[in-house]
Amino acid sequence: MKILRLFPLMRTITKKYKYEERQPGQPEATGCFFERKEMMQLVITEKPSVAQAISHVIGADDRKDGYMEGNGYIVSWCVGHLVELAAPEAYSDEWKKWNYGSLPMLPEKWRYEVKADTKTQYDVLYRLMHREDVSAVVCGTDAGREGELIFRLVYEQAGCSKPVKRLWISSMEESAIREGFADLKPGSDYDRLYESALCRQRADWLVGINGTRLFTVLYGGKVLKVGRVQTPTLAMLVEREAKIMNFRKEKYYMAHILMDGMDAATGRIDDKKKADEIAGACRNGQAFTTSVVKEEKTVMPPKLYDLTTLQRDANRLFGFTAKQTLEYTQSLYEKKLATYPRTDSQFLSDDMGQTAEGVIEAVFHSLMFEENKAPRPDIKRILNSRKVTDHHAIIPTMEIAKADLAALPETERKILSLVANRLLCATGEKHLYETVNAEFSCNGHTFTVSGKSVTHNGWKSFEDAFKRSFKISGNQEEEKGEKKLPELSEGQAFDGVQTKISEHFTSPPKHFTEDLLLSAMERAGAEDMGDDVERKGLGTPATRADIIEKLVKDGFVKREKKQIIPTEDGLKLIMVLPDVVKSPKLTADWENALTLVAKGELPMEDFMADIESMVSELIHTYHEVSDEQKKMFAQEQETLGICPNCGGQIVKGKFGAYCVKKCGMNVSRIMGAALTSAQVKDLLDGKRILLKGLKSKAGKSYDAYIIPSGTEEFHYTKDGEEKSGVQFKFVMEFPKKKSSGWKKK
Repeated sequence: MKILRLFPLMRTITKKYKYEERQPGQPEATGCFFERKEMMQLVITEKPSVAQAISHVIGADDRKDGYMEGNGYIVSWCVGHLVELAAPEAYSDEWKKWNYGSLPMLPEKWRYEVKADTKTQYDVLYRLMHREDVSAVVCGTDAGREGELIFRLVYEQAGCSKPVKRLWISSMEESAIREGFADLKPGSDYDRLYESALCRQRADWLVGINGTRLFTVLYGGKVLKVGRVQTPTLAMLVEREAKIMNFRKEKYYMAHILMDGMDAATGRIDDKKKADEIAGACRNGQAFTTSVVKEEKTVMPPKLYDLTTLQRDANRLFGFTAKQTLEYTQSLYEKKLATYPRTDSQFLSDDMGQTAEGVIEAVFHSLMFEENKAPRPDIKRILNSRKVTDHHAIIPTMEIAKADLAALPETERKILSLVANRLLCATGEKHLYETVNAEFSCNGHTFTVSGKSVTHNGWKSFEDAFKRSFKISGNQEEEKGEKKLPELSEGQAFDGVQTKISEHFTSPPKHFTEDLLLSAMERAGAEDMGDDVERKGLGTPATRADIIEKLVKDGFVKREKKQIIPTEDGLKLIMVLPDVVKSPKLTADWENALTLVAKGELPMEDFMADIESMVSELIHTYHEVSDEQKKMFAQEQETLGICPNCGGQIVKGKFGAYCVKKCGMNVSRIMGAALTSAQVKDLLDGKRILLKGLKSKAGKSYDAYIIPSGTEEFHYTKDGEEKSGVQFKFVMEFPKKKSSGWKKK
């Protein structure tokens, strides 16, 4: 009786831990529930290097194929995204076609697929998730929206149903990892974050796929990529370029009086003759001080770095691209020398005061800035838990005290020094200075001069030492206005003043650098949003670098030294796109909505309904363009010859040569071999060509001459679909075999 009662229990346990319904194409789960007595926890990280660091801390030291094991843990890793949204063609044959009739593409049920180039590692994770001695899975991917998505998609695709715990850390230091494992959160605590990540991914798919296909079909010529974030970013670049192109330089003049080492000037004078008259009237004359205004000014220490401000400074000071800065900081994070980089916070949490003090001491001992003695740092200024979201600001870790920093690549050393210096600046004393604005009267004309003198350098001592250390020159405009004036008083007279006039030109708006563009992306739409809006701008700190790189890669933007400039295709693309896909305000609204989804304040369904509605309206509004507009993106094509079937031109296309009249003539391949442009030209001229490496039915390789002899129709069936067209008729000749040179005796 007892045995009979035990059987249902055994079946229940087996069902709980054994995945019985294998997905098509999935590797077969291995292992038996009763083979192992010790239950294991499977930890999944985002990268192998992170897995290695975690394994070392938790004692999983036994290296296996694709994972580590030991001390009750199995630690494996993803390689970025292992699972991605399926391409349109995976949904239906109709969606394979790039035509207006297939739009809008709005999946009823979203499909995912394992990335082909990382399938091997996915298979490892699949088997580990279904090992029957694995009782729980720990999500140890990067602690943010994308990290959550990377893990969850693998978990869902593998059909895993085991309990999930979440490791949420901001540093790869051993102490942080131990604390994280001591305080694992239920995976369900991050369900809303996962929903936000799905919304981001699916919205990008809907806008990108539908927008790109719509405008590519309408205008042709080249693929016109449209993106939820990249298109508004391009629009900002184009708007700035238009202002620069339409700018008309204007000349103006200023008259100056020179006295006692001071150079006082008038305001803008458009007429040179008038400027000469003022200078002449004051030359060798007497000037009186009519006003002296002194002000004490304070510059508060800067905030700590979030990713965007770090990328901006690294671009301005070192010329690093946003992507490079993220890569260097990520590497420092993985080497345990800096905290998590993908953060939008510029504060530490309230409980990190002691940590900050320890890191500051380590900075002075390890990085050896010139200012190696500092007043007591003001730690309270950088602590504010209310302004810390997923992660706190970027700071060095205590590991810098033990590490050989000289062995770091120069690029990473620069970033680490920049982050360390910002910590010193942020906790330093106020910078105090005095400004003096003086006004003079000479022969009825008014002249002004300003000066500045530092009364307490404060936190800028660290900044100055940093710049000297890396030989970074100062801002010439700032230095020009920092000249100290002599003591002045109202009514003070200056005799025999000298004069001059200076010539100036109005300046156009500046081209965007990555520093300025990142700032513009961060602030996009902010002026139209209330102070209560948590996240403003285009994209997130973690995605902005990739957006810029995509624009460059797709040929809509180019880099010229530090400047980022739209190409001709970029200018034309923004010209033809509607506001709904290029408005920074609209896209910034979406980014804020994603934050509300993550906080559970906006249902995922409502966000996606808005995106689908916008896409449908876009498709139905824009359905035709004029013939003239269709030529906007036309690519110049090389003509290879005349079509032997219809007399049209044969031109070189992206996927081979074709007839512009689309008569069905195939001139791209013969006997399965792809033809070069030179070979197509020769065939069209009636010349023979040599094809090498042809395959016989027996699989043997051979070479042959192909001699054109007219055209013929062809018909065949492939995958149930009828194929037909016109192709070359030809005669085949074989090259003569070379004599071996040996004579038979």
